[in-house]
Formats: sequence, structure tokens, C-alpha cells
Amino acid sequence: MAKDPVCGMFVPEDKDSLKATVRGRTYYFCSETCLTSFLAPEIELRKIRHLTILSFALGVPTLILTWLPFSISIIPVSYLLFLLATPVQFVAGSLFYKGMIHALKARMTNMDTLIAIGTTAAWGYSTIVTFMPGVFPEALYYEVSALIIAFILLGKFLENLMRRRASDAIRRLMDLQPPTARVLRDGAEAEVPVEQVIVGDLVVVRPGERIPVDGVVVEGLTSVDEKMVTGESMPLAKGPGQEVIGGTINVGGMIVLKATKVGADTVLSQIIRLVEEAQAAQAPVERLANRVASVFVPIVVAVALASLAAWALLGGETLRGLTSFIAVLIIACPCALGLATPAAIVVGTGRGAEKGILIKGGEVLERAQRIDAVVLDKTGTITKGVPVVADIVTSNQFDEKTLLKFAASAELGSRHPLADAVVKKCREQGLEPVRPVRLEEVPGQGVEAHVNGSVVLVGSRAFLESRGVDVSDLENAVNRLESMGRSIMYVAVDGVAAGLFGVFDEPRENASEAVQRLREMGLRVLMVTGDNERVAKAVAAKVGIAEVMANVRPEDKLRVVKMLQEQGCRVAMVGDGINDAPALTQADLGIAIGSGTDVAVESGGIVLIRDDPLDIPRAISLSRITMRKVKQNLFWAFIYNTVLIPVAASGYLNPILAGVAMALSSVSVLTNSLTINRAALN
Repeated sequence: MAKDPVCGMFVPEDKDSLKATVRGRTYYFCSETCLTSFLAPEIELRKIRHLTILSFALGVPTLILTWLPFSISIIPVSYLLFLLATPVQFVAGSLFYKGMIHALKARMTNMDTLIAIGTTAAWGYSTIVTFMPGVFPEALYYEVSALIIAFILLGKFLENLMRRRASDAIRRLMDLQPPTARVLRDGAEAEVPVEQVIVGDLVVVRPGERIPVDGVVVEGLTSVDEKMVTGESMPLAKGPGQEVIGGTINVGGMIVLKATKVGADTVLSQIIRLVEEAQAAQAPVERLANRVASVFVPIVVAVALASLAAWALLGGETLRGLTSFIAVLIIACPCALGLATPAAIVVGTGRGAEKGILIKGGEVLERAQRIDAVVLDKTGTITKGVPVVADIVTSNQFDEKTLLKFAASAELGSRHPLADAVVKKCREQGLEPVRPVRLEEVPGQGVEAHVNGSVVLVGSRAFLESRGVDVSDLENAVNRLESMGRSIMYVAVDGVAAGLFGVFDEPRENASEAVQRLREMGLRVLMVTGDNERVAKAVAAKVGIAEVMANVRPEDKLRVVKMLQEQGCRVAMVGDGINDAPALTQADLGIAIGSGTDVAVESGGIVLIRDDPLDIPRAISLSRITMRKVKQNLFWAFIYNTVLIPVAASGYLNPILAGVAMALSSVSVLTNSLTINRAALN
């Protein structure tokens, strides 16, 4: 079975199926509609190539016959030039006439309008001189019309080639998913089309094979190469209970996984959708460029007519006036202006997708490159988000095992991450928590549970003191542990302080380097956390952050972002996209980090698939590089038109050279955009 690259359906790979071979790879399609849609760019490219060849095949002889002084006895040279140039004008040039007619129907003007008017003027003048001698001054411009069309078509051909290269990121992603999967059904292994895999199926993946769907490993140990999906350079060890992503390569041993996401819900499908949407969306700067272009064309036509009138009526040089008229129209074609923004955005978002950085469109890129402050949530962004019990302090005759068992039993039903750390520590000590008879959880403060007839309190100091528990005997231990960056969990049994746990969430490996790079980029870096100030500052010091906002509850992160914005900062908020969602939405730029298999985090303008903090500066750097290319493209497109239009109007620019220059301007914009693929994201 093969996947239809247009609609995503799976179709059989047999001789009767609809298929097409493009660049050495065979693609299969479910319908003629999908086949036509897929081949449209390839057909268009082929068509432009054929028309370009036709234009040069007839245009070059036209140039030679025009400028080399020799005669043909059978037919006048002017007639021969007419026969050579006319197919170029109306066959190869039909693209421009169609474009002009379409624009006029919409009461608009575009670059096709300029090319059609300019080349028609050159061909039409020459035709009148050929068949109605004496009406106009003797001069032929057949080679001008033919070679202008030839060079502009050559530019379009190169432009389409580069567009195809720029959008190859999506096609490479689509090629990652294998067409079949080995599924265990009724105790036997069966190979089925991947679209027939359902959630809950057990899928066997052998060494060297691509993982067909998202899932959780239930059997076996292996390493998985996720580079092509997440950008992770090294294979990651995977074992029972760990998630794997469809489209990645199993480079270790055989594994059995339980399918959790299939079809359009897989990480790969969501990445492709996000990249397609990002590349299709218009950035504000692109909308501005389009508005400028729509006004620009009528102005250019007016300048060209004024130039013609000035030379013909005032200077008495009709031929020079016609030359300047044609040159102005051709040199002013705003095609480079129209390509300036989309070309860079397509390349930039494609580069990001290959690195596990999903950017949701040009508008996000514009906002990202203006950021001057970055707010980092501590848990899950700076730290690993996996707290462990590092220290145990007992009090009032309680020993460590008794304290652990009471606390773990009380936390057994809690959903708080610190609760998991206590339960895990208890089981590591060979103790099994007892399920509490009654449990009351106070969000953000602690839990009260009835365990083996005792009332157990686990939580913050304020929580225990609100229940009348005196924890002053633990003060010295608290000061020591908090200075080490430990979060404190107090425990009381039957109204008496029993001890505390020092919980530590280790900073991510690259957190310090990421903070340093952000600061080197001229960004203000802040950390927000619900921990008290002493703990927060200890963690911040380890990664090099000077500005810390402590005791911030999840719902208060929104207030922090607003406060910074009121100070005039353009804020990027980095979080996990869950309890940070309001702050991510409020921020000028929301960056959801470590989303892993949840790439469709709605609140993140940028979604980082991996949990590597270095992807934060990489994402901002990519945004800056992309927008810098957009500005460079727009600058050169505007300068090119601004400088050369007066030269053309003055009659000093050959129309053929104007066509060459216009084609090169489009190619230069695309070439400049493609350099994003080689830029260092530091």
C-alpha cells in the first residue's frame, strides 16, 4: 500500500492504480483529482520549460537576422522575422495574456499586464512597419518582444525549480511513513496497510524498520533515530512505557508497541498540516507588499506612457520613445516583489520543521524577530519536570521509613508531580503505600488523608500551619535545603510535625547554555515559578538567570506577562502549553517546549517538539534570519525598480536587457531565500 501524497489515503501499489513518477520516485493516487492536483506544479514546470525552449529557439535567430546585415532572396527579412517572432508572442507569450485578462476581469493589474503591453507594443509596431511601410518611422523590434518573453520565461522556469526545492520539506516528511505495519492479531503477526491500524493494536517493529504509527513500547528495548521528525541528533533509548513517534527508525532491537495515535492524529501528520498551513498563510509584510504592487503597476504604465509621449511629441524621437516605453514596462514588473516574502517564509518554516521547530506562519515569524524579553517557566522548561526526593529530614521520633510510608500513602491519590516523587521514593525503599481511607486535596497547598487510623498532612508550610501544626523545629533544615534549591514538602501525623522532604527538579542539560545564548542575542531573560524566592534564586543561579519571579501560581503567569508588556516589553513566554496556556496566549509570542507527541498545542505560536532548551534560541534565531531575508528581498526588489525605471524612461536601457534583469531579480530573491537552509541557528 502507498499513501496518496495529496489527500493522505492509502492505495494499492498495482499496475492498475493511478500513479506518477516524479524525480525518480513513484507516487500512487486514489483519484484523478488527486493525481491532477499533485502533478499540476510538475506539468506547469514542464510547460514553462517547453515554452522557454521555443522562445529561445525562435528568438535567437530573430536577434541574429536583425543585427547581422544580410538578405534572403526568397523572402524579405522583415517577413521572416515576423514568422519567427509571432509564435513566440502568441504561443509562448500566451501565459502573460491569460494573466492580464484574468487580472482585468478582477479590475486589477499585475506583472502580466506590464509584460503583455510591453511585448505587444514591440511586436505590434514591428508588424505595422513590416506590412504598412511609411506609417511609422522604419525600425523593427521583433527580437525585443521575442527575447523579452524568452528571458522572463527562463526566470519563471528557474523560479519554479527553486520553489520546488523550497517546499521539499513537506514532501520529505510525507515520505517518512511506511505503507504497511506488522500487527499482532489473534496471536499471529499479520502485515496490514498502515491505514488499517487502529488505536490499541499491538505493532511489531524490527531493527532497521520505520515505526508506522505513534505508540507506547510494551515489549523490548531499542534505540530510535528521531532525527527526521524531531531534529534530535542522537538515537534515543526506548523501553516499556516510553513513547515512540511514527516515521522514526528503529535502530536497535525488536519492539512491540501499542498504537496510541493513527492516521491524521499522528505526530507526523500534524507536523505536515502545521507546516502546510504556515507556508500558505500570508504575513503582514507580505500583504503590504501585495498592496504596494497593486498600486505600483498603474503608476508604471503611466510613467511608460509619459516617457513615450515626451520622446515622441517633445523630442521628436518616436523610436526612442517606443524603446523607453517598452523598457519601463518590462523593468518594472513586480514579480520579485511578490516573491520576496513567501519564498523566505516557505524556506524558513521548512527548515524549522526539519529541526523539530514548528512555526505557525509568517505572522509568528514577524512577532518572534521583534521579541526583547523571554519568560521561562521553571518546571519543564529550565528543569526536567521530573522531581525526585533528594533529602529526608525526620522529627519527633519518626524514622525515615515510617515518614515515607505515611506520606506516600497520603499522596497516592494526588495528581501533583511532587506526589509522584514521594510515591516513587517509597517504592524504591521497598515499601508499598497504603491506599488512604479518605483524601482531601487542596490545590496548590497540600493533601489531608486518613491512613491506618492516623490523619496525615502533606504539603506547604502554610498548609500545615493553617491546620494548627507547629513546624518551627524544622527551620534550620529548611534553610539549608532551600539554599540548595530544594522544594520543601512538610509532613505531619496526627497534628505533630513528622518531618519533611527536600525535592529537587534537576535543570536540563542545556538550560545554562540556552540562557547564555538568549542573553547574547540581546534578550532579557526572566524565570517564573511557584517556588519560594530562596529556592527559585538557587535554581536560577545554576542556569545564569538574574531576574526571578517566585511564588507565582499558574493562573498568575498571565499577570506577569501583562506586567512586562505594560513596561514596554515584547514578551515571549516559554512553557509546556498546559497550565501555561493563558500566559502563552497573552504573550506576544508563545513558545510551547517539549510538546513531544502533542504538536498541535493551540496556545503556542512556535511549538518545539523536543525538550531541549537550546531550541528556544534556535527558534528565535531562525525567525530573525528568515525575516532578515524577507527585508533583504524587499529592499533589492524595490531598489531594483526604483533605480532602473528612470534609466529605462530616459531611453538608455535596451528592452532585452530589461527582460534579462527582471528575470535575474526573481532568481536572486529565491536564491537569497534558499540560503536560510545553510544559516547557522546560533
